[in-house]
Amino acid sequence: MRQELLSLPKGLAEEVSKNLVMVARLIDDDPEQAYAYSRIALRLASRVAAVREAAGFAAYATQKYSEALAEFRAAKRMTGSVELWPVMADCERGLGRPERALAMAGEPEVQKLDKAGQVEMRLVAAGARRDQGQLEAAIVTLQSPELASHSVQPWTARLRYAYADALLAAGREDEAREWFGKTLEADKDGSTDASDRLAELDGVEFVDASVEPADDLVEDDEDDEDQDPAEVAAAERASDVAEYYDEDDDEYEPLEESEADFDATDEIVVVEDDEDDEDEERDAGRDKA
Repeated sequence: MRQELLSLPKGLAEEVSKNLVMVARLIDDDPEQAYAYSRIALRLASRVAAVREAAGFAAYATQKYSEALAEFRAAKRMTGSVELWPVMADCERGLGRPERALAMAGEPEVQKLDKAGQVEMRLVAAGARRDQGQLEAAIVTLQSPELASHSVQPWTARLRYAYADALLAAGREDEAREWFGKTLEADKDGSTDASDRLAELDGVEFVDASVEPADDLVEDDEDDEDQDPAEVAAAERASDVAEYYDEDDDEYEPLEESEADFDATDEIVVVEDDEDDEDEERDAGRDKA
């Protein structure tokens, strides 16, 4: 890549390089943002093979398979390299054309791939078989010296995982369990979810520790049953009074405790108004006159 960028003017090369670095940094965690950076680099230097390849992988990560395939083909024409052959075949799968992926698996280009590339091509071919509903054929496709080898290579975990997953899909649960276990042995960086798949097969359920146990609710109900009925009645009356008055109402005046506890059997005292007494005296004077 560095050599290819040297063909560009210094300022332009630096700008393209910055965008390619961002693509590599974001493609796993934020593929959409990586794709945006790849488009900038592509606009600046579309005749650089490394830029076309980076744009292809960014499009592939965002499932824009048609666009990715076009970029990979362009990079292959520029370099003459066949290393992108497996991912190009996988783009055909993404476009719903598994038969084309299988045809590519039989092309002479596959023989030019290194060991890692050939294993990748085998994975793509097995995936294409599964796309066509040919589970047993997919299992046979994955059976290879690389699968049987006890040495751990960068591609070993993925190959074993694909084999275990195909076995499980075919209903061969015991064999699948064995190969998920072998996947774990090779998956040192946790690139697969083999541990979760193995736990599912063994019937292990994971409990969310943040969820409070239901026993607490049962204990609360039991505490309510132990309360004094008189205390419960008093609490309900207080609640009724509180609900009756709306504090947002301008005329709301909270009741004093004595008013809230008012009993209809209490004695009612009538206090006559002073003005009414004066009126009665005036009426009596008129009668005398």
